[in-house]
Amino acid sequence: MPIVDISLRAGKSEAYRQAIFDSFYRAMREALNVPEDDQFMTITEHEPANFRYGASYLGVARSDDLVYIRITVFDTRTAEQKKALYRRAVELLGESPGIRPEDVFVNVLEAAKENWSLGHGLAPFV
Repeated sequence: MPIVDISLRAGKSEAYRQAIFDSFYRAMREALNVPEDDQFMTITEHEPANFRYGASYLGVARSDDLVYIRITVFDTRTAEQKKALYRRAVELLGESPGIRPEDVFVNVLEAAKENWSLGHGLAPFV
């Protein structure tokens, strides 16, 4: 049950943004075994003055095409699954919409199952 928040600089086409959704969803399905139709994702665009990054932090040469992807998941994923997600996301986002590996920044946040309510005020995973 991931929730995905994606941030990027404003100005990309709808097709580009949809390709990000599709590619990252596919990476989650393959690496984290996310169920079909488990798609809870947003994209937020930022004007250049409101989007800052370290252009060479830790030796990674980032560009204005940088995409931040924050994914919140159950606290049940292994380190190997997370590493597989990072690798697969870079591959698929490189294919479509064509984002360089250096411009894919992923942050995984973990939450216990009791911290989730998907509607109706219920906690279905507890």
